[in-house]
Amino acid sequence: MVLTKEFRICMPMTVEEYRIGQLYMIARHSFEQSSNGEGVEVVANEQVKDETNGVGQFTEKRIHLSSHLPYWIQSITPKIFYVTEKAWNYYPYTITGNYEFSNLIEI
Repeated sequence: MVLTKEFRICMPMTVEEYRIGQLYMIARHSFEQSSNGEGVEVVANEQVKDETNGVGQFTEKRIHLSSHLPYWIQSITPKIFYVTEKAWNYYPYTITGNYEFSNLIEI
């Protein structure tokens, strides 16, 4: 069972301006969380076309998590540890999935 909620907010801007602002804030947040080889690494960011949803944006990101884990987990995981996220943004719908936990060094 999937629960869907819809929120409507009256805004003094167009839908296109909101969409651009939303993409900007996502990119800014990713940039702010990235430092010292940690954070978000964008692997792919390209425009896609789907028969059902129309034109959208595909993004593949590697989220490096090593320093954000508790110390006891850091001691058993490799130093280079990341989660791969694949997302398709067909505004106003976003499809996020295909999470993969990976490491570059075998244990």
